Amino acid sequence: MDQEALRAYAHYALRDATIPELPNHYRGKVRDNYDLPNGHRIIIASDRISAFDRILAAIPLKGQLLTQTARHWFEHTADICPNHVVSYPDPNVVVGQRLDILPVEIVVRGYLAGTTSTSILPRYKAGQRTLYGITLPEGLRDNQVLPTPIITPTSKAFDGAHDEPLTADEILAQKLLTPAQWEQLSAYALALFSRGQQMAAQRGLILADTKYEFGTDAEGRIILADEIHTPDSSRYWRADSYEARFEAGEKPESFDKDFVRNWVVARCDPYKDEIPEIPEDFILATTAVYIQAFETITGQRFTPPGTGEPVLERVRRNLAPYFQDAPRG
Repeated sequence: MDQEALRAYAHYALRDATIPELPNHYRGKVRDNYDLPNGHRIIIASDRISAFDRILAAIPLKGQLLTQTARHWFEHTADICPNHVVSYPDPNVVVGQRLDILPVEIVVRGYLAGTTSTSILPRYKAGQRTLYGITLPEGLRDNQVLPTPIITPTSKAFDGAHDEPLTADEILAQKLLTPAQWEQLSAYALALFSRGQQMAAQRGLILADTKYEFGTDAEGRIILADEIHTPDSSRYWRADSYEARFEAGEKPESFDKDFVRNWVVARCDPYKDEIPEIPEDFILATTAVYIQAFETITGQRFTPPGTGEPVLERVRRNLAPYFQDAPRG
């Protein structure tokens, strides 16, 4: 879509997905969740974009694009790890199995990259060589491939708290996971990341790092939840320009959340300052990036929805069959 076509979506963003007819509403940074009596969870992907533990803006079509990108990956990794998906009643919605989310977020990194407080690049540049219990070699440069992918777990923050780095020893000592759970999570994460890198390479991309969230079902089985290998949960670079830009000391070309993160970081300290208002043209350019990312990652053509029906009304219409499960006051 060109910039003029995107202009029609300037006020189409889904900022809030509150639906009173659905029960047990929990509003996360990006998603609105509803727990149904039958053990399923409705997860509505809004267009909010989050980084630095804050909401930065609302990007039109982002929720739909991310939901469909995650769908692509869930379907292509189900042979590696069971996931929570039950159905997709709307382009912005997944109905999933309700899980007890494990208190550790698993981040797998294949390159020395990142800008946030839990990323390994800022810590490495500050002189740290042992990160997350893993010792990295001397002499690594910004955005260089690591000798082998590493797992850098963090605490799973809730209610506005910040994620904190963890080591495997700390996870076990604090009894956040059992040894068997940690072993299974690690195996799943590395296998998922390997599949992701292989498939990304076939599309001319480098999957530099990504995060995974897991939960357990009623039988205690570990299930992949949330999203997988989307531009919001992953760092993607263009493979064809990576080597030249790396040798020149330039940042790799990306179309992930760094597009917005970099704009913000260039203008303020996002952990301390107010976030400046992001201009409409940049918001729409970000939508274009998400469309390009979806099409490049999945190999599918994106067909935008019509703008005649507001996105929340469409979501409500498609979720109406679930209203009967809501308790009546």
